[in-house]
Amino acid sequence: MTDLDRRHFLAGALATLGLATTTRGGHSVLSAQATATGGGRIDVHHHFSPPAWIAEVAGRPLLNPANPRWTPEQSIEDMDRGGAAAAMISITNPGLYFGDAAVTRRLARACNEYGAELVQRFPTRFGLFAAMPLPDVDATLAEIEYAYDTLNVDGVGLMTSYDDNMWLGDPAFRPVMADLDRRRAVVHVHPTAANCCRNLTYGVAPGSMEYGTDTSRAIVGVAFSGDAAMFPNVRFIWSHAGGSLPFLAGRIDGASANAADRLPEGFLEQARRFYYDTAGAANRGALVSLLELVNADHILFGTDFPPGGTIQDTAAALRSLNLFSDADLRAIDRDNVVRLIPRLGNS
Repeated sequence: MTDLDRRHFLAGALATLGLATTTRGGHSVLSAQATATGGGRIDVHHHFSPPAWIAEVAGRPLLNPANPRWTPEQSIEDMDRGGAAAAMISITNPGLYFGDAAVTRRLARACNEYGAELVQRFPTRFGLFAAMPLPDVDATLAEIEYAYDTLNVDGVGLMTSYDDNMWLGDPAFRPVMADLDRRRAVVHVHPTAANCCRNLTYGVAPGSMEYGTDTSRAIVGVAFSGDAAMFPNVRFIWSHAGGSLPFLAGRIDGASANAADRLPEGFLEQARRFYYDTAGAANRGALVSLLELVNADHILFGTDFPPGGTIQDTAAALRSLNLFSDADLRAIDRDNVVRLIPRLGNS
């Protein structure tokens, strides 16, 4: 039994007692930290760094630096410190596409096989949003088939935009949406900065503002293209509380009258059917705006670990806002994602 296996076994045993382990100076230390939800919270926005991905992004100009030091042990230790039962892992920026479709196909397969092996090793601690080789539609359809039918993944991870300013909702991606709808897929969408807006000079890096803007563009694209209404079985989870979309939702809804054939119930009603995570958004401004759009039953706990913060800090920040009842917090921490991915109820 490896050291990580021993810690996993110990953490599982302690979880039944409402305790967690932390690691200090290489030694496991008990902490009387009961989870807020009984079964432990679930981090739906948690990143991993497969070796093949690290090798491919090394030396590339990146929007955010890749984390070459991530290990499964780091994720499990962060879960244990933060009272979390499990984490849904996904690839973060810069994604997989660097202009070479063959490389992207190979990289998607390598990342998904690595992630599936991790889930197989720790089935109650990890779930996988499979990476996809978009903008190559045919390769993506093949990878969806392999991911679901061979690897038994829990969902799919997409980026907000691809290549030459192609956002989700682009008609070229419709076969992918149709297949995801057929599979009733849970789709986690991570932001990036589109080519149009990566090199703007206004004082901050793209991650500070463009990610939220690109999320808004993707949500609008999926809705106003008609994809959301046409493929209602796709359960979208949008990162970072929907970016700037909740604040702009009323203004965007004003355009619904010109899209009645694609948004028969209007934009606001469609946006309320989506799910939104708390990664990078555990602050009053973001969540007050989000709560004007959706109820707590459509908000999911997420951290953006490792670059975006820890489970413990995110959970503390959410509670400090005094925006949610205890029942709401239980739903956000765990119950909402278990409804989407029932397998995680065993975590």
